[in-house]
Amino acid sequence: MAQESIQITRSSPPLAAVEMAVQPSRAIGPKILLYSHDTFGLGNIHRTLLIAEALTEALPDAAVLIVTGSPVIHALCIPDGMDYVKLPCLDRIAAEHYQPRFLSFWSDDVKRMRRDILRKAALGFAPDLVIVDKRAAGVDGELLGTLAALRRLRRPPRIVLGLRDILDEPVRTRRALAKTHAFATIERYYDEVWVYGTPLVFDTVREYRFPEAVARKTVFCGYLRTRTEVSPSDGGAPRVLVTTGGGGDGSDVVEAYLEGLLGLPRRFALRTTIVFGPQMPASRRTHILERFGCIPDVAFFDFEPDLARRYAGADVVVSMAGYSTVCELLSAGHRAVLVPRAEPVREQLIRARRFAELGYFDLVEPGELMPDRLISQVLSALHRDPAPLAPADLGGLVRVVERVRVLLDGEA
Repeated sequence: MAQESIQITRSSPPLAAVEMAVQPSRAIGPKILLYSHDTFGLGNIHRTLLIAEALTEALPDAAVLIVTGSPVIHALCIPDGMDYVKLPCLDRIAAEHYQPRFLSFWSDDVKRMRRDILRKAALGFAPDLVIVDKRAAGVDGELLGTLAALRRLRRPPRIVLGLRDILDEPVRTRRALAKTHAFATIERYYDEVWVYGTPLVFDTVREYRFPEAVARKTVFCGYLRTRTEVSPSDGGAPRVLVTTGGGGDGSDVVEAYLEGLLGLPRRFALRTTIVFGPQMPASRRTHILERFGCIPDVAFFDFEPDLARRYAGADVVVSMAGYSTVCELLSAGHRAVLVPRAEPVREQLIRARRFAELGYFDLVEPGELMPDRLISQVLSALHRDPAPLAPADLGGLVRVVERVRVLLDGEA
């Protein structure tokens, strides 16, 4: 684990002194704080890093600090001008239930520690802008005290909530938003809400019934373009990339693909790259390697921090339908077969269905995940035109930078 959080906590003055202190003027550049609670998978931290990198490129004199519970933040590329504070890890047990990932017998202590680190890091950093990912109040409300303290500062920061296009099935999401008083929190503490998507795919405001006061603060930014590489086909057998993000629940997809590959007639030659993901249980990884490790033209990797080069070397991608994965596929313009997760939230299933309906990707429903079904879809995808009827709106990062400039200039 990274040690930045310990250093910041020890060096912070008493909270009362921090809150009453006169914040320094912005002599060098703006300070931007990003909060990513990050519990399951890699999507939240990838999205946060993508936005942070865009901000450091557009505002080279800015200081960007990420506060996250991601267990893999140390393995990802952190650009210059950026640093992070590591919170103790949480794991999502159910749709709205979280427990410490490693210190499971000290749940109350871990949650209290996260609240304390969040507050001290935010007040010690004294940001000009705060961007919160997904949860207005943080996990289990852990961010509320920090938001209130920031608003009491002599020069309070602008505060933004960033939402991926789809959170969960609408009825369940509306119930969760009401239970956590999310809309009241947004009205009280937030200047804007950014949706990283478009109403064409999913109208977040309408589906989740945003109140008028929150709807007025909401901006649809578009999907987030990721860096892509080009690697033309070398004329050999088709290349398939199988990746399931963090991999925590991706072993069934990998195993179904490999089982289907084994059943193909010899005339169907495919070259396959499997990326397990850092959170795939070791027992599942071992089982797959023992059973399928000797298949010709299949390469296995535990983790790939830069999937862009893997996408570039693939003719078809088999993946789940997490937000970051779909943005990467849209950016690369690749054909893909999506096998979405359906539980504990239905976010991926809704996203995969919508993009399949719009002609972007092929879809295998979770309940239809069988080896012959999956490999048949892969072969079909290899022979269809990868271009959908209309290009996706990938202007999200450009619009995020635009909104940041407006908020920092005090024009909003």
